[in-house]
Amino acid sequence: MAAHPAPRRYRAVLTGAGGGIGAAIARALAPHADLLVLVGRQRAPLEALAAQLGQCPVLIVCGDLCEAATLDAVAAAARTAGGINLLVNNAGTSGFHAFESQSPEAIRKLVDTNLLAPMLLTRTLLPLLGQARTAQVVNIGSVFGSLGFPGFAAYGAAKAGLAGFSQALRRELSDSAIAVRHFSPRATRTPINSAAVDAMNRELGTAEDSPEAVAGAFIRFLDGSAGQRTLGAKERFFVLLNKLLPGLPDNAIRKQLPQIRKHLPR
Repeated sequence: MAAHPAPRRYRAVLTGAGGGIGAAIARALAPHADLLVLVGRQRAPLEALAAQLGQCPVLIVCGDLCEAATLDAVAAAARTAGGINLLVNNAGTSGFHAFESQSPEAIRKLVDTNLLAPMLLTRTLLPLLGQARTAQVVNIGSVFGSLGFPGFAAYGAAKAGLAGFSQALRRELSDSAIAVRHFSPRATRTPINSAAVDAMNRELGTAEDSPEAVAGAFIRFLDGSAGQRTLGAKERFFVLLNKLLPGLPDNAIRKQLPQIRKHLPR
């Protein structure tokens, strides 16, 4: 009888660990991890999370990933701990707003946090990841990165950029031991959603996942080999339709505009 391969063990950097999806991923990943470097803006939630992770060794790095000092601190923690074989770029911020009146500062923050920060952290950690026998970079995207939606123009643009970055770097590193992958949740019940987004989702009947369901799907994705995954059969269908026949989603979403605009901050 053929022997089953040994379960994968991870030494991981996880950004946005203090948030809903990030904390759920940390809890799901801990039994499979020999090290978790939890990265976030506030120490208290990270310390509370670390206390829930059993015997998994944990390091905490606090700071803004848009700042070079935080990138250096993450790299120093990973290096001091003996190296990593997994980077999960989960940190992000959302922004539901009419684009015409959205402030330049808010637009810049969305792009910096959701696109530029994961790109720069990946660049910083590639030398460490390259020292592992095999390694992964997993970028957490959004269905709105593949299916543009009113009120999320800047957010969707940043997440679309993250998908493009993931694909290009995956191909650039395809002859190396580092796999670059992209994982896209659909709507998820987390505090990142504003009250307006929650109300709109209820009115539109938008399917939502719990953070724990997303984390479970993430672990299954992590243990596979697919380069990308979008959660939700309906969402995957509309993403494909949007690529092949974008006029159909255009018309469907246009019919929803009165309901969307009712909730859209201006």
